[in-house]
Parts: sequence; C-alpha cells; structure tokens
Amino acid sequence: MRTAEGGLRERHKQRRRERILAATRELLREEPESAISTELIAERAEVSPATVYNLIGPREKIWEALAHGFMDELEDRLAAPGTGDPREVVRSTVQLFVTDPVASRRMVRGWEASGLVLDRSPHTQLHRTMADARTRGLLRADVDTDALAAVVSASCVGALHQWVAGLIDDDRFLTRSLFALDVALAAAAADPYRDQLLAPLRTRDAT
Repeated sequence: MRTAEGGLRERHKQRRRERILAATRELLREEPESAISTELIAERAEVSPATVYNLIGPREKIWEALAHGFMDELEDRLAAPGTGDPREVVRSTVQLFVTDPVASRRMVRGWEASGLVLDRSPHTQLHRTMADARTRGLLRADVDTDALAAVVSASCVGALHQWVAGLIDDDRFLTRSLFALDVALAAAAADPYRDQLLAPLRTRDAT
C-alpha cells in the first residue's frame, strides 16, 4: 500500500512538473522578450510559487528543465522506426528547435550551460548510428566514432547558437548542421563508400 501511495504521489508531482513547463513555454511564446517570473509561471500552471521552486528550482533550473524536456521529446522522435541514420538524427534535432522557435531560443539564451543542450540524446544517437555505419563497413574500421560524433555535435551547437542569435535562418541552420555531419562522414568513409559519402558535399552550398 505504501509503495502504491508513493507511486501515485510521484505521478502527481510529475504531472504538476509537466504543467509548470508547459506554462513556461506558453508564456515565452506570448511574451518572447519579457522576463518570466516564478509567480507568472505558477499562476499559469495553477500551482503555488513554492511548488515551482520545489519541483523545478530557481530560474536557471527552469531553463535546464526546459532543455531536458526538449531532449525527452527528441528521444521519442528518434525512437520511431527509420531514425537509425545519422542524417535523420541531425535533421530531427534541428526540426525540434525550429518547430518551437520562441521557446527554444529563450531557453538557449537563458541557460548558462546551453552548450550542453545537445550533449544527451543527439550525441548518444549520433554515436550509435555512426558505430553502426562502421560495423556495416561504410566507415573505416579504425575510426573513433565517439570522437567523430562529438565533433559533429559541437558543430551543431555552433549552428544552433548562430540560429538563436538570428544570424542564420531555419534552412541554413539545417544546412550547416548536415554539412558538418557530411564532412565527418566523408573524412571517415571506407574506400568502397567514399564516392557515395562525398556526393552530398559536391552539390551543397553550406555558406
């Protein structure tokens, strides 16, 4: 009985936490340049400010929680069939941000550790898909796919911050992210697949 009660309590906490994050995203969309206070979030989520603080934390933790929410959503997308390709990992990641541009831009601007925003799911998925490509013979057997995925992730973070700053648009965000991936894949290509992996670079404008 105690275990069942504890599980119910945790589910209630999780639902309130989800309401708080949903309320935060709504407020960000409505007032993109306004400061979002704990009191406003609490009012929109229909909880007390103390609940916001207890379940999420101070402002820095709110941005962090939003980032983790983004990554949870991305993991759901990447769990779908047909997402075992590194290009699909990059494409799905970019689409996640540009689908909710106001909230994602504010989250990246507000979170001091925003450079880590792609460090969880995208990097893990990239490493997995690149390791699989090496196993299938597309990449050379001596390639360190974890290091390769880390380089691509760093490039994508750079493109993300350019997009957040308004220096590039949605299409260029995707193009630059895919270009970084294609450069890495071409550099690591096994001889039989070199022309195939070089092909995207011969036809792309990545400026």
